[in-house]
Amino acid sequence: MLEIGGRPVVHHVMEIYARQGFTDFVLATGYKGDVIARWAASLSEGWAVECVDTGVDADTGDRVRACAERIGEPFMATYGDGLGNVDVAAVARRHREHEGTATVTVVPLPSQYGTIDTDGDGRVTAFREKPVLRDHWINAGFMAFDAEALLATTGSSLERDVLATLGAQRKLYVYRHDGFWKSMDTHKEVVDLNALASEEGHPWLNVPTG
Repeated sequence: MLEIGGRPVVHHVMEIYARQGFTDFVLATGYKGDVIARWAASLSEGWAVECVDTGVDADTGDRVRACAERIGEPFMATYGDGLGNVDVAAVARRHREHEGTATVTVVPLPSQYGTIDTDGDGRVTAFREKPVLRDHWINAGFMAFDAEALLATTGSSLERDVLATLGAQRKLYVYRHDGFWKSMDTHKEVVDLNALASEEGHPWLNVPTG
């Protein structure tokens, strides 16, 4: 519910989907779930939104698993704290095309540190301020699942248990996104996203149109 540009970040996440025709949402709630439920009930966009209380102490895998039987398949799943202009229809297509049971959107790793390039003699040839490391890809949090992927795996953590197991079983595939994406894990990232909302007009909402 932390606000970006005057609206809860989950609203921005939902709008990324809604602008691409995905308007049925299930919110897996826990801590302050009543606050989220009241907010969801106040939405005026006409989206179908259901809040499911998955427990205060539930981990990510348990939360998604608790919702899996309430929705059709395949279904999309997304964290509530990362914003990107991801082509979610393309994620869904990618998921339908392969033989696995889950698809995760990955983005090039944004380094929080500057890097230094050197030549063979150890002489500095370039400084790169917080580069994007395109040889390394990370989970951007926009995923697609068959219900089987959640119901046929164990473990409470989506990342450490469910996705790791599916990867070991060769049932997990990726969709590569090379557009805008930014996480909201630190206070600085909240400040940065608010600045982007103010100065650049919500770049995570510049989603594909077809």
